[in-house]
Amino acid sequence: MTAILGMLRRQLTGVIALVVVVGFFFAVTLPQSSAETKSDLASDYAFAGHTPALPTSDKQQSIRKVNKAYKHIDAWMSSVGAAVAMNDLDGDGLPNDLCLVDPRTDQVIVTPTPGKGEKRYQPFELDAAPLPVNDVMAPMGCVPADLNEDGRMDLLIYMWGRTPVIHLQKASHGTLSADAFKPTEAVPGDNAGPNGEYDGPQWNSNAATVADLNGDGHDDIFIGNYFPDGPIIDPSKDGGVTMNHSLSHAQNGGEKHILLCKGATAGQDPTATFGAVPADALPEEARNGWTLGVSANDLDGDLLPELYIANDFGQDRLLYNKSTPDKVSFANVETTRTPGTPKSKRIGEDSFKGMGVDFGDTNHDGLYDAFVSNLTVGWGIVESNFHFVNTAANQADLRAKLQDGEAPFRDVSGGDGTAWAGWSWDVKLADFANTGEQQIAQTNGFIKGSTNRWPQLQELAMANDSLVANPAFWPNANAGDDIAGSETLRFFVKGPDGRYTDVAPELGLAVPIPTRGIATGDADGDGLLDFAVARQYGEPIFYHNEARAPGGYLNLVLTHEQAASAGSAPAPGSPATGAQVTVTTADGKKYIQRVDGGSGHGGKRSSEVHIGLGDAKGPVEVQLKWRDRQGKAHEQVLRLEQGKHALVLGDTAEER
Repeated sequence: MTAILGMLRRQLTGVIALVVVVGFFFAVTLPQSSAETKSDLASDYAFAGHTPALPTSDKQQSIRKVNKAYKHIDAWMSSVGAAVAMNDLDGDGLPNDLCLVDPRTDQVIVTPTPGKGEKRYQPFELDAAPLPVNDVMAPMGCVPADLNEDGRMDLLIYMWGRTPVIHLQKASHGTLSADAFKPTEAVPGDNAGPNGEYDGPQWNSNAATVADLNGDGHDDIFIGNYFPDGPIIDPSKDGGVTMNHSLSHAQNGGEKHILLCKGATAGQDPTATFGAVPADALPEEARNGWTLGVSANDLDGDLLPELYIANDFGQDRLLYNKSTPDKVSFANVETTRTPGTPKSKRIGEDSFKGMGVDFGDTNHDGLYDAFVSNLTVGWGIVESNFHFVNTAANQADLRAKLQDGEAPFRDVSGGDGTAWAGWSWDVKLADFANTGEQQIAQTNGFIKGSTNRWPQLQELAMANDSLVANPAFWPNANAGDDIAGSETLRFFVKGPDGRYTDVAPELGLAVPIPTRGIATGDADGDGLLDFAVARQYGEPIFYHNEARAPGGYLNLVLTHEQAASAGSAPAPGSPATGAQVTVTTADGKKYIQRVDGGSGHGGKRSSEVHIGLGDAKGPVEVQLKWRDRQGKAHEQVLRLEQGKHALVLGDTAEER
């Protein structure tokens, strides 16, 4: 007996470890929905895919030319850049125009959405000329916004190898074309070299959004850089570049930049001037993460947008906005540690690979929750998406906690079925069948090829942090190599039990091509949100919404009050970016949404506010909160019939 007890004591550590591993497996292994359940959940949704028209180009590539130090990982360095935005660029009252970034050609393309009205104009490429350019830059994304406040949509293009370019729409032009836009520098300065080529700062940007960050009534710009400034895609250079100095807490990434609106003019020679704010407007820990996604949204009801910055290789940052019109100031907030909440699941302390972020109220408590895409590949690198549910009692409680440095959010992704999706990027929370619940659409996939490189990547994941900052220690990732290349788009639908199920295969959305951006908007005005998807080195696709029995909805186009704009080009109005909408139905259910200035990674939703109302009948109560052009805050409650409304926001909200 003594011998047996001795043996058990010697094996006790192993037994306990085995019990823990088995228990953890059953704790995190999610129950699978049956085919019947998936079919039932998918039955509310239907989409028809169409390829947008694209201009011709002599350039075709699937791998970028890069700095010689990156040559052995050129496929990795070529894994971003596909992007898409939906908005109303031609002023016809519908968000039926796409701004696409196509990495196959490095073009920024404007094209109509397929279907009704697709012949309104021919697709065209936006050219930065006569601004200085060179051969070692590439566009990464497109943010529509009215940056000179004339009621016409402009386009902010952010890049690798260059500071952003703003394409301002002219007051008079015929059919929409490249000639309708005037390129201007987002960052003023003498950026021309001796031969007229671009010779300015080499920003490497992968995230951007537009919002009134200081509460003065005018839209500002946030740019999040991924790599530090440097010659990332200059094949004539060898070195002068770096990789992340850690896979879990890297702080050597590119800088974050806030550009404040300083003035603008309209006309045939429009202008928009922005000025950089000092770096200390952001807390030190938020300045140099490896940023891939961002969202600006007012969480606590003061009409100053907070910033959620999604960082690869380490801590995301939620920044509380303390700004005044005279000074931009943000403070870092973090989730308080509680029993059962691991460090990796706390805002400000996570160690995951943040790719994209969006806000939405997923439990109808009148407070915004957040969804963050991470690297979650089964049998690869299994981290977790974040579905952060807001735990504050109300906005006043939330404001008090944020002011005290606390981010009151709890991740529920493991329990609600959204933890694991693949190598995830952009994410959009939206109601695609007006069910009264938000679905979660998520892009996916990394590098598509035929040679599996997961073993080498997993070796890197085990490497010492002192090695990973040097590109030479990274495993090969070249043409033909594959890392999560067959991961597909996800479309999560909430079931009656509150759990989410991916029904993308049932809807024909699960195409094994890496995707990067999702843009949403009601392109044909039928009361249903359509969406467009940017694919990395693949044809972009537009999905027309053909839901068979959608519920009720409210679609609001909210624009600033302004004088009539001179010129022949339509000027439907400047979006009231950041305006907040709370809808209450007759049965007391609440829905919240905002005029979004560009949340996510590579996809930007339209400026309209779309809220599905499910089975709710009759008119609804609508609370609006906004800032006017002088920065004054307003609040008004209206009673509106369901359907589409256009409201002008000045001292009061007036329907037009």
